[in-house]
Amino acid sequence: MVYLALLRAVNLGSHNKVAMGDLRTLLTDLGFSNAQSLLQSGNLVFEAANRSTDALELELERAAAERLGLVTDVFVRTRAEWRAIVDANPFLEESRNDPGHLVVSTMKEAPKAARLSALESAISGREAVHAVERQLYAVYPDGIGRSRLTTALIEKHLGTRVTGRNWNTVLKLAALVGS
Repeated sequence: MVYLALLRAVNLGSHNKVAMGDLRTLLTDLGFSNAQSLLQSGNLVFEAANRSTDALELELERAAAERLGLVTDVFVRTRAEWRAIVDANPFLEESRNDPGHLVVSTMKEAPKAARLSALESAISGREAVHAVERQLYAVYPDGIGRSRLTTALIEKHLGTRVTGRNWNTVLKLAALVGS
């Protein structure tokens, strides 16, 4: 089965520096096959026997900490789940016209409706969000860098850890896994 693993907050400036080659080697050492990476931001694709994504997340988080000294959250999705993420995009116009300002954040847990409402109420700019299962789609029409809709704000209101990828990266990962 084909899986994608997204590592949270790696290679951001001097924070959580790790070589993609080291991550691919880690996957191979753990017995996974066809390990690939995309960009330098912790996007991994690999094949493994059919297992729960929760179990894979725990295994990869522990192995990264023990073997590479990398303490970070890992978010795992199957190829089919990634295809569903692409297909469920509620912001079709934005994905065509400004894909760099559409971000999909994978979450550890699906948010409760009340928490999602609290996040929507906390948005002070023109950003828009929409949750589908364990994904949060967010549009940043005025750019991401100055937005107050930060990862910290999202995590605070949703009560779960997240990691985001812009729509261009989402599509590159979909192409990489053949979905």
